[in-house]
Amino acid sequence: MAAAGIGGLLLTTPAEFTYFTGYLTRFWESPSRPWYLLLPVEGPVVAVIPAIGAVLMAQCAVDEIRTWPSPDGADEGRALLTEAIAEGVAGQGPIALPDGPEDVPRVGFSALADLQRRLSDLPGAVHLVGDGGLVAQLRARKTPEEIAAIADICDIAGRAFARVPEVARAGIPVDQVFRSFQALLLEEGADWVSYLAGGAGPDGYGDVISPARAVPLAAGDILMLDTGAVRNGYFCDFDRNFSVGPASAKAESAHARLLEATAAAFDAARPGVTMADLWAAMSPALGDAAVAGRRGHGLGLQLTEGASLLAHDHTVLEAGMVLTLEPAIETGAARMLVHEENIAITEAGARWLSPRVQGSMPVLEG
Repeated sequence: MAAAGIGGLLLTTPAEFTYFTGYLTRFWESPSRPWYLLLPVEGPVVAVIPAIGAVLMAQCAVDEIRTWPSPDGADEGRALLTEAIAEGVAGQGPIALPDGPEDVPRVGFSALADLQRRLSDLPGAVHLVGDGGLVAQLRARKTPEEIAAIADICDIAGRAFARVPEVARAGIPVDQVFRSFQALLLEEGADWVSYLAGGAGPDGYGDVISPARAVPLAAGDILMLDTGAVRNGYFCDFDRNFSVGPASAKAESAHARLLEATAAAFDAARPGVTMADLWAAMSPALGDAAVAGRRGHGLGLQLTEGASLLAHDHTVLEAGMVLTLEPAIETGAARMLVHEENIAITEAGARWLSPRVQGSMPVLEG
């Protein structure tokens, strides 16, 4: 912050609260109340939060907690926040909010505009600015403890994937499989399942984000499950494909090419190369059947964070980054297969975090 001329950071999102203080709760599902965390370049870290969060926040890494009875429909903590800024930041520089492409403040435009008006009246007229990617760059480089947390949830999800034959076979509706798989993730130790997507169909599926339908699995289908399960605040994000009965030659060939593309990107992944280099490393195996779009992304306290595996993303890999490798390949008209793994970048190269798939596609009872 000092090097960037920033007087302090103003943070408002779940991932930022967890990262900087250890504050972890599912209460974020309620969007009714704003939450503020003030990190001055010098001085105490101050949480300006609804009173309902005070007990938990007192267990976290903050110096001061200021609360108000929220929702109050009017001020919503802005007077308290202005006071904290006046006492701890005024005169040190502007207040920066994270402003990367994936940063979405949980504060409405009118509330931020009102806050700026209040800050403009302070001595020295404090201004709100973007952080120039400061927080995103910091969070992109995981500590060993963070990587261990991601590896833990990857292990949990790997055990759940190994149990899919217990809950999926021909005749079972896809939506039932989704519900049962979430139960397996919880049984194996996930704290919650924030994300589950997938698809099923002959030799592939049309998309990977639609809600599951009450359509029974049939022989010849490929079932894909893609989970973003959470443990101690950190996500995994990888998928697995299953054949209902023996896979066709077309589906098995496409699956093998996905594994080849993933392995090529893994072999290329090391400090100093770029996200674009990993994208390119996958291209020979995918060929003309490659599905357009990114082939992976950053991972951590959010399901997707940071840079993308794209031909035009020249973000340089650094030790400590955690990425997904996610190539997709067409198998027919409106059909595709997607394969995803999670890796960490080390000084020596890449390390698998998800239990790597090798060999033929797993077969479910047809």
